[in-house]
Amino acid sequence: MAAVLSTAQWRLSTPPTYLTPEELTRFLNAFDLKSAHGQRGYAMAHCLVDLGLHASEVAAIKLEDLDWQEGTLKIGGGKSRRGDLLPLPVPTGQAIAQYLRRARPRTSSRALFVPHRAPFDIPVGASLVRCSVRMAFARCGLADRFTGTHVLRHSAATRMLWAGATLKEIADLLRHRSLDTTTIYTTVDLPRLVAVAAPWPERIS
Repeated sequence: MAAVLSTAQWRLSTPPTYLTPEELTRFLNAFDLKSAHGQRGYAMAHCLVDLGLHASEVAAIKLEDLDWQEGTLKIGGGKSRRGDLLPLPVPTGQAIAQYLRRARPRTSSRALFVPHRAPFDIPVGASLVRCSVRMAFARCGLADRFTGTHVLRHSAATRMLWAGATLKEIADLLRHRSLDTTTIYTTVDLPRLVAVAAPWPERIS
């Protein structure tokens, strides 16, 4: 029996999945801003949606990483690395400020996001960030399509591209090591693709 060759799967050949503006609004509205858990989840969600962070990066943010005067957020770093400095969007800063003022438990921990059950002096883990996102997708009726946090990273990049950002600007925000990784987002930039697409040749009679 002759062997059947499998279909080639090229790396980065599949367009990234992202939330539409309407789906993104539904997702953010799924957090109960009257509860402490909801305010924490809402602030974490904005870090994912506006900055394209990974769940582990959100969980690792410390209070000193926020520079309110300069409007920046440092990601990574520590004793061995300098870290990356990102601009802090206004919606993200507002969500974090509301969480700090109204919802964050009193604790000696320097972690931005902490548990709402004792012990309070430890940071939350990436699993809690993912769980918060997964539950929000369920509440807004999107759980059949989305479950993880990576779709929010894709959504952040897609929104930037639609707003006119260059691939270099997107790569800098997402901290891609290679610009080639960022080019996958050109597959979802439909307005630009339509503008540069050549007209279909007329059928020769």
